[in-house]
Order: sequence, then C-alpha cells, then structure tokens
Amino acid sequence: MTTKKLVQGALIGALYAALTLAAAPISFGLMQVRVSEALCILPFFTSAAVPGLFIGCLVANLAGGAVLYDVVFGSLATLLAALLTRWFKKRGLSKWLAPLPAVVVNALIVGALMALVYMPGEVTFLVAAAYVGAGQAIACYGFGMPLLYVLERYGGKLFRD
Repeated sequence: MTTKKLVQGALIGALYAALTLAAAPISFGLMQVRVSEALCILPFFTSAAVPGLFIGCLVANLAGGAVLYDVVFGSLATLLAALLTRWFKKRGLSKWLAPLPAVVVNALIVGALMALVYMPGEVTFLVAAAYVGAGQAIACYGFGMPLLYVLERYGGKLFRD
C-alpha cells in the first residue's frame, strides 16, 4: 500500500469516526442512522476505503461506549461490507448496488447484536434487523448515493485506483 493510500485510508477513518461521534444521538441504538455510513460507498472508488472504514468504525464504537461484542463484531461487519462493495466494483456490478452490502451486512450482524447483547428478551432478531436495516438504508442510500454521484463526477481527481 502506498503512502497516498495510507493517508486516504486514515482520512476516511477519521472522517467516519468524527461524523459518527458528532451525530452520536442518532448513531447508536436500535434505530440508528449513522450519517458516516454514507462513506460506505467509498470502496466503490478506492481500496483505501476498506481499512479506513474498518478503523473509523472501530474508533467510533470504542469512543461511543459500545460493548466489546459491538466493538469487535460491528467493526468486522463494516469491514465485510467494505470488502463486498469493493468486490462489486471489481465485478462491474451496478453502482446502485454499492450501498447494499452495508445495509444487509449491518442489518444482520448489528441486528443480532441488538437482539442478543443490547436488548435480549426485549426485541426479536427480525425486528432488530429491520430497524438497523432501515437506518442503514437511510444513511447508505439517502446520503451515500448522492455522495456517489458527486464522486463519479469529481472523484477521479481524488481517487485513482
């Protein structure tokens, strides 16, 4: 990995963590809309976003007071989603699919964390997954797709993979 990629990854991670913590009241909980999840489309443009998003999520979860299971598995969910988004790009799949891994992976993994760790006996997995998935869809499609369109137009100047 080049110095440029390391710097890009670090900046993406810092931005993810800063956005998550700045919007903390809506970034954590059953119905979470992490504005920072809009950045999950970035692996569609650069491989530097994959480790950047993972580290950013890890830092945000640690600083936000998440339990250890969430710090580990929530961050790994972001890593898996970023890897899948990058894979979608390499396979030439539609840009409309770029936010999908973050929505589905987080709905399943974070939904399970909500049902089993944060709210056992209070909410079922399906309800938790639906809430997390809805919040992810708002963040990833509602904020991420406009970002994707802007980066499609100007991102070549920022990211050259």
